[in-house]
Amino acid sequence: MIYPKKLPENEELVIVRIKKIMPFGAYCDLVEYNLDAYLPIKEVAPGWIKNIHEFIKEGQQRVAKVVFVDPEKKAVDLSLKKVSKKEEKDKISQYNLEKRSEKLFEQALSESKREDKKEEIKAALAQKFQNYSDVIEAVMSGEDIGTIDPEFKNKFVEIVRKNIRPKRYKVNYIAEIEDYDTERGIDIIKTALGKVKALGVEVLYLGAPHYKLSAEDMDYHSAESKIKKAEEILRDTITQGFVELKKMEGESQ
Repeated sequence: MIYPKKLPENEELVIVRIKKIMPFGAYCDLVEYNLDAYLPIKEVAPGWIKNIHEFIKEGQQRVAKVVFVDPEKKAVDLSLKKVSKKEEKDKISQYNLEKRSEKLFEQALSESKREDKKEEIKAALAQKFQNYSDVIEAVMSGEDIGTIDPEFKNKFVEIVRKNIRPKRYKVNYIAEIEDYDTERGIDIIKTALGKVKALGVEVLYLGAPHYKLSAEDMDYHSAESKIKKAEEILRDTITQGFVELKKMEGESQ
């Protein structure tokens, strides 16, 4: 975060470091907030826990969910058992991206010799963005990141574009295609698939009547849109036949 909140919110996922393990729980550091929190033993794992040391270790870094916040006492309780595998994976990815984004910010400050304007630049960015990773995403999409020091801005954009590879989304479908024209059927299918390739959709022959259609783009919806257009072309071209598309689960990225 450009300016971290003083306290996390209830149900928020946080990165914690196990600091001290006690018989009935553990004291933790909230890494992103520079704040202490408590992990009750009942929130460490599902079921009855005989030995807490079998589940957590001192110095270990984990993803936890905030289950209680007392703003006046600045007390925070955590849960490990309420964090799903997907939530844990997504949070770690988000945290690592934010740390990397902050390093690029610091690098741009150094190379543009604007360390003395750090707080001024952060304040300008905070008017539009909450996280450093949001600023990175804006740069990669070509969005103006606001009126900030031009020397820093130019250097930051240069460093980001040099170090961050744009994320791509790929979707894959299995297409079942048949044409009932005994004389021209094969040529009609070839013509239809040629039009599909012209959209930027990759076509892989799997064995009649099955083909793999793959589309890639900067965002998921654009990739899906290419497949939808491909399906429309197939149906418009193959008027005396059969066209059916089925998405390959787990193939998107």
